[in-house]
Amino acid sequence: MIQHQLAIKARFCPEILERILRVTRHRGFQIYALNMDHITDSDNVSIELTVTSQRSVNLLFSQLMKLVDVAGVEIKHKESRLISA
Repeated sequence: MIQHQLAIKARFCPEILERILRVTRHRGFQIYALNMDHITDSDNVSIELTVTSQRSVNLLFSQLMKLVDVAGVEIKHKESRLISA
């Protein structure tokens, strides 16, 4: 499996995390790690999302960018890892 790390900036609203997780699941990515921080003096959140999949991360990137409350997505890290069950 290939592991990808994404940095997501989004407007803080109760449903934003649910929307991001739903898009991630529907596009065939498994969540490996998740960290979300509220940006001080702002209505925004910073989400660090690490996912694994054999699929291209560009598919997930383009779908996350279509979400209304997402201000930006950056692909920060990519590495190949053999993950066995």
